[in-house]
Amino acid sequence: MTAGPTPDTGARLRPPARADGPALRDLVARCPPLDLNSVYLYLLLAEHFSDTCILAEDAAGLLGMATGYRPPGRDDTLFVWQVAVDPRARGRGLGLGMLLGLLSRRAPRPARWIETTVGPANRASRGLFSRLAARLGAPLGETALFDAALFGADAHEAEPLLRIGPLTPPVPGADRIP
Repeated sequence: MTAGPTPDTGARLRPPARADGPALRDLVARCPPLDLNSVYLYLLLAEHFSDTCILAEDAAGLLGMATGYRPPGRDDTLFVWQVAVDPRARGRGLGLGMLLGLLSRRAPRPARWIETTVGPANRASRGLFSRLAARLGAPLGETALFDAALFGADAHEAEPLLRIGPLTPPVPGADRIP
């Protein structure tokens, strides 16, 4: 599925392909404070979860990605794992556009809930999910999930769970990418 260009970036949205793995890792490397994972993990996301991941690209290359999955036994929930926007495309609504693009895809069961974890210091991601909740007209709640101590010696901050929903299908405004 390929969507039309987004108005502010000229980006085209599409599902990832196996060959995108190295470029996905390179994108995340340019997007601190996101956790950088191995190329292998990004290959697996593209191979196994292309229906719940989306890429944005223009003629110059990859502009952004949103990766996610449906948690086992919870087909009504889309867990968003990482959203990355290349520095050259920031501030133009691309992150929101990718999330809305994901939600507008046909699925056997539409998402009623969107979940993610975002550390308290990651203001950009917190703002993105607040804007998404507002755009969808749905409440945004926060609960504890992964305490900092669970990350061991990595000096990683806590990752509370943000939950948006319930959503009423069809997702309002998902067909109009900002």
